[in-house]
Amino acid sequence: MGGSIIGAGTVFAAIGVALGAFGAHGLKERLTPDMMEIYQTAVHYQFYHAFALILLGLMVAQRGEGAGGAAAAWAFALGIVLFSGSLYVLVLTGTKWLGAITPIGGVAFLVGWAMFAWAAFRS
Repeated sequence: MGGSIIGAGTVFAAIGVALGAFGAHGLKERLTPDMMEIYQTAVHYQFYHAFALILLGLMVAQRGEGAGGAAAAWAFALGIVLFSGSLYVLVLTGTKWLGAITPIGGVAFLVGWAMFAWAAFRS
């Protein structure tokens, strides 16, 4: 399980690099400063949680699989998709109602960190 979590983290990190470069080179001239800031927030949070997945995967690989580790991994992945994904789509399409989805992704991040802590303390 640890390898799968690490793999997911590396995929999300690679996508973060691509989206960050796209924002810096392809969108900088097309977006308002406010929209660029939102886009950068999406990239940053994607990276933070990609790295969290990698660290979580290392912990799971070293200490063994636990329910908390798997739950944390799913919560981080869901958070990346909902939080960062909704911000990317909001910026690229102007679809403002997607901003209502973003906090659900934020809650998923919080659940992921709580489950990560629980798994770390239990092992």
